[in-house]
Amino acid sequence: MNVRRLAAIDMYGSRGTTRRRWIILAEFLVGVVVMVTWGVWLLASAHGLGSRVLGLWLTGAGLNYAPLSAYAIALMRPGALDAELAGASIDGELRRYTVLQLWVFIPLSLVVLAIRDVLTRPRARG
Repeated sequence: MNVRRLAAIDMYGSRGTTRRRWIILAEFLVGVVVMVTWGVWLLASAHGLGSRVLGLWLTGAGLNYAPLSAYAIALMRPGALDAELAGASIDGELRRYTVLQLWVFIPLSLVVLAIRDVLTRPRARG
């Protein structure tokens, strides 16, 4: 799975409106801030194992929104989203990535996948 592509498809949706792009960007940013803040607070203040586990899960799942946010910010540049999705079958990818976005619930999964993508990306020669 390509995390950048997930962000792009989510931002584009079925029609690619500018309004949707801003809403998805806000969702990603709020996801990072709220989930990580709440998770860290639970980790710091919880006395029971269940609360600590929930805090750890919230923090890890919230961190999944960090690479999505970074990619969404990059894709907000004029023409960037269109270039990312050039030649794509939007309907097919929308169906595929709608299911794949469930990876956000697995703590740190998108962080690991994004790091893998960056490390295995072909380097430009210059």
